[in-house]
Amino acid sequence: MSKIVEGLLYSESHEWVKVEGNIAVIGVSDFAQKEMGEITYVDMPEVDDEVEKGESFGALESVKAASDLYSPVSGKVVEVNEELEDEPGKVNEDAFANWIIKVEMSDASELEGLMDAAAYKAATE
Repeated sequence: MSKIVEGLLYSESHEWVKVEGNIAVIGVSDFAQKEMGEITYVDMPEVDDEVEKGESFGALESVKAASDLYSPVSGKVVEVNEELEDEPGKVNEDAFANWIIKVEMSDASELEGLMDAAAYKAATE
């Protein structure tokens, strides 16, 4: 059973969003990291890059596969988790503690299309 954190929002492509004012902290769900297996590389955008809701902003690579990461919101990347460049396996250790990017949202209403914890739990069962 995958861990799902209450109070976060989830996308159909298994990213989670923690909203902090106008900033969306984005990572991948526990379900996603379990499906991928041991993560060996996290491809991330640069700070100041623009991301679009539903568009790829990077990728996770594991011993089994590579999987694109899709932004749940549009906006500007204000921070990337540089720790993951050296230690991509942290995503496996705790997918919710190890965010990937922080985005300054250009349209917070995009959050309305995301799932809450209960809906995401139902979608992954």
